[in-house]
Formats: sequence, structure tokens, C-alpha cells
Amino acid sequence: MKKRLYSKIPLAQTMVTLCEAKGIHHIVISPGSRNAPLTIGFSEHPEMNCYSIVDERCAAFFALGIAQQIQKPVALVCTSGSALLNYYPAISEAFYSDIPLVVISADRPIERIDIGDGQTIRQKNVFENHILYSANLYSEVVAQTEIQDLKVRQKLREAQKHNEREINLALNKAIEKKGPVHINVPFYEPLYDKIELPTVFPKNIPLEYPQYTISDDLQSEMVKEWNHAKRKMVLIGVNFPGKIDQHWIDHFANDPSVLVLTETTSNIHHSSHINCIDQLITSLTKEEFKSLQPDILLTIGGMVVSKRIKSFLREYQPQSHWHVDEKKAFDTYFCLTEHIRLDSNAFFSCFLPQTHVVKNSYKSKWVSVRDQRRKKHVAYLQQASFTDLKVFEALFNSIPDEQMIQLSNSSTVRYAQLFSLNPTYQVFCNRGTSGIDGSTSTAIGAALVSNAPTTLITGDLSFFYDSNGLWNNYIPSNFKIILINNGGGGIFRILPRKEESDNFSQFFETTHNLTAKQLCEMHGFIYDSANTLEEVHTSIQEMYFQEGSRQLLEIFTPRIENDSTLIGYFKYFV
Repeated sequence: MKKRLYSKIPLAQTMVTLCEAKGIHHIVISPGSRNAPLTIGFSEHPEMNCYSIVDERCAAFFALGIAQQIQKPVALVCTSGSALLNYYPAISEAFYSDIPLVVISADRPIERIDIGDGQTIRQKNVFENHILYSANLYSEVVAQTEIQDLKVRQKLREAQKHNEREINLALNKAIEKKGPVHINVPFYEPLYDKIELPTVFPKNIPLEYPQYTISDDLQSEMVKEWNHAKRKMVLIGVNFPGKIDQHWIDHFANDPSVLVLTETTSNIHHSSHINCIDQLITSLTKEEFKSLQPDILLTIGGMVVSKRIKSFLREYQPQSHWHVDEKKAFDTYFCLTEHIRLDSNAFFSCFLPQTHVVKNSYKSKWVSVRDQRRKKHVAYLQQASFTDLKVFEALFNSIPDEQMIQLSNSSTVRYAQLFSLNPTYQVFCNRGTSGIDGSTSTAIGAALVSNAPTTLITGDLSFFYDSNGLWNNYIPSNFKIILINNGGGGIFRILPRKEESDNFSQFFETTHNLTAKQLCEMHGFIYDSANTLEEVHTSIQEMYFQEGSRQLLEIFTPRIENDSTLIGYFKYFV
């Protein structure tokens, strides 16, 4: 067995030891020199799964994908300077999606900042607007001989205690609050020296999970209000598969006064729920909106994709809006009245048994509307031409069961919202900030640690934007990419009052003639393309027949026709 070595620098030893103590075992490292003590410490540790990814932005989203799946912190390690700033897009996504990331940045000692030294920026608190905790550690000199000066020895002990405490606080915060933290670690040279035994034994400060409860008075008041309300709406946004017990899903389904609306990213399915929200509320009259308006809105989960439901609930506000979440509640609809700081299952277990069924036609009316809209959905697609909309229909009819589906942002996730997806799918999308950056890298990180075969469905701009995500040695052999290439940012073509002009195509739509074929050759993907619906069906069958091979299917759709087909789709419901 290979003998484990340690960085000679005590601060690096402390960092690695405390990560291990907190159960952090996935470390994504971007190569550099200043972070060498950390790289040595983590890579020499037999319990650490270390990954080397050069592009820091891709590395951060790759780590985000791992953390998304394992629901535990993943560490990022980079060198000093601008390398750190490339983490910011993924950090902001983690911040708003409640995904735990631990950013560990190497740095120069403080006296080297802003004096013209190479590869230095002001790293202290650099993410302060989108971070749960920033730990700024003290640097230390590693003496070659025993230090005799008592004052110096005391200073070193104080520095070690400060660093231990800050690292503990940061790591505990990432775990307890489920979000990103930043630990800035300054090192003096030499950086590469190793030793066979550790020289420090840092203290592990235990985690302290906050214990939230709902007061008896508040619960009694809410139960009374719920039991008197004739129209209750439950809206479920981003939700990890299996997080909400099916028992409570069935409970809502059995109450005719409760209408449950689920997004594609909710991973919630029931025959009595409204799963394609935009289908339901498109083209409703003012009177119909008023009859849909809930007395109580109960929201669960993360960000909501549908702009239409946001617009509806902001104009036709409920009397009460309750949000259930252990951490935060956004006032998305400008009418938030209660933030219940509990896990959804914990809240339902104490609240719902005290409620009773209210008999009326609220649910049945809107389920009937849903069923009518579904028929029109099928009828429209039967006569629709080959465009993005038809492609998504073909995909969701053809992708096999038990897949993890990773969706890129912009038009991709919005098209997915129009279809009833296979309930065996696990669906994910970076909806925290809804950016097109990092979708590929996130999907690869997620696929690496998931037991489910993974398919990334992405648009062309998102894919090419994150093409460095394929510069990755950890892509599973069964990873699939379906790239829908409509030659630009097609979603901008459905904007109201958009104009056909050179400025529009260049600065909004960003038209291009790129294909993924050469990227696939460079990164070892089997490449296939499709230009017709028949070719799409054939290629999809072949893609999933060839297990054990990384594949990309590029589907070319007509740039000009896509928007008119989608606009016609919504007009068809009138």
C-alpha cells in the first residue's frame, strides 16, 4: 500500500482533516501552484475522491452536479487570482438552489496583495453577496527549525485556533444551511514540501442543526383557515425526487377543494394534478381567472419556471400565501403571509391530519379544463410541422424509462413544461439563477455519482457556451446528449414586439452555423445528426440501443418556423 504523505504546511493539513471530519469526500481541483499544499493533502488522502478539471467555471458546475445528487457538500480547490472568479456563476446558482459547495481558494499572504505581485486579486469576501459564510484564514510561516521565541510560538498557536474555528464555522454552515461557503487560504512558499506524519490535530466543532417548530396557536389558526377555505392551490416548484412522501400527495388528491399544480422540475406525479401549468392558464378569460383564484396558496420547493403562473398569482392574489421551507421563503407573488420553517413532510404530518375535506367543484372544474387542453395539445401536434415543439414530443415519447433528465435553461426547460413526462424520469435543471452557463458540466457531475443513466437535453447556445464541459475525464460511458440546434437563441423570437433586423439577429438571437461534430471528435463522443422527424425517431432508437458509449445526437430545426409554431400552439387553446 502506498504510504500517505501530508503537506508540510499545517494550515493545509487542518483544511483536509476537517473536511474529512465533516464527511466531505468529493474534491474538484483545478491545477495551479499556489494551491499545491491543498492538492497534495487531498490527493494523498485515501478517502478522498479527487477530480482534476482545468476550467474553473466548468469545475464549479461539475461540483454543483455532484452536490445536487448526493445532497452533501462538495469541495472546490483553486489557485490564487482570477481562477477564483470563474467559480462565481456556479456559486450564485448554488446560493439560490440551496446546494452545498465549499470553495477553497489558495491566496498570497495579505502583505502581497495590491503591491504588483503576480496572480493576486482581492480575494477576501469576494463572493459576499451570494455566499453563506466567508472564512478568511491567517497565513503561517513554516519554520525549518524549532521556534524559540515564545511570542512567535504564541502567535502561531493563536493563528491555528483562529483557522480551525473559521474552517469549522464555514463547513458547518454549508452542511446546516445547504449552500455555498468560501474559505480563503493564504500560503507562504515553499508550497510543495511533504512530510510523512501530520503536525496538527485540529478540533472538529460539532454540527448544530437548528430545530424549528410551528407554534400551537399558529397551527390552530392555519388549520381553521384551511378548513374554511373553498379554494386551495398547492404549487410545487423544484423538488428533489422522493423528497415529499407519496402519502401527502395522495392526501391532496383526495380533497376536491385542493388544486395541485406541479412543474416539470417538481418530480411529482398524480392523475389529479395539473402538470402542464401554461396549458391550463393560457387564454383564460377574466372571469375564469377569478374562478381559479385561490383563497390560500401553499407553495413548496424551489424556483418556479412558468411566467404565466407568476403573472396570474400576482394579479389575482390569494388571501393567504404560505411557503414551507426550512431555510427561506421568497415573496414571489407579493402576498406572502407565512413562512413555515419546516421540512414539508414534517409540516404535513402535524398539519394535514387536523384538516378536513371541503366538498366543492374547484378541483373537478379545472381538471376538466386540463383534460380539454390535453386533447387540443394532441390535436395541434398531429398537424404541426417539424419544429422544436415536434422534436420535444418525439423525445419524450422515445427516451427510455428510469432516466435522469438534465435540462438546460431558456427554451429547453420551457418546452419540457408543455409535456406530461414519464413519471420514472428524474428531472433536474439549474433554476437558481436560470442561466444557460454550466448545464453540460452540471449534467456530467450529476451523472458521475448517480445510479441512473443520464440524458442531457440542451439548446445550441447553452451547449456551445459550456463546450469546455466536455474537457473532462470523468464522463460516464452511458452519458447521452441531445442537442437541439436551431441556429441561435430561438426563445428571443417569441418576444413581444421583437423586430426582424440585423441588430435583432446579431445581438438577441445570435444566429450561427456551428455544429457539434468536431467537438464530438475531439472529446470521444459518438456523433449523429437528424434533420427530419423520421431521422429523429431512428436516431433516438439507435442512441439508446448502443449502451456503454458516450453519444451526442444533434437535431437541426428550422430557425424561422419554430416561433410561429409555438405561438400558434398557445393560440390553439383559445
